[in-house]
Amino acid sequence: MLDPTTPDPAKPDPRRAFLDYSQFAVAGASRDKSKYGNIVYHALRRGGKNVVAINPNTSSIDGDLAYAKLSLVPHHVEAVSIVTPPNISRQVVLDAIQAGVKSIWFQPGAENLDAAQLARESGIEVIDDGSCILVALAWH
Repeated sequence: MLDPTTPDPAKPDPRRAFLDYSQFAVAGASRDKSKYGNIVYHALRRGGKNVVAINPNTSSIDGDLAYAKLSLVPHHVEAVSIVTPPNISRQVVLDAIQAGVKSIWFQPGAENLDAAQLARESGIEVIDDGSCILVALAWH
């Protein structure tokens, strides 16, 4: 039996597949430049990605429009980086299911086992292995 933490060589790397999507959202994007939600949002933008901010507590992040939840984004979001506390991650996943998201990457500290399982059962590719998108963007 394969160790579930060991990547299957027959399957494409889910981190690479995530970054190959064209429409992104950062759930937990923050106005605070010291917070990971802000850093991840801007790293995706600097990487040339089309990305929207998801934050129910603000209407903008550094002058860019922010949405309270995924279902309010006027275009289809394919991939979501979750940078929220674990107790909020479940609601983000429920919104992602409703919005037809294809892939979710739980950033370190945002992982929620129940939410990840719900996403998988809904056909969403899930990255919840503790890997960080900031490291992946540096190598992509």
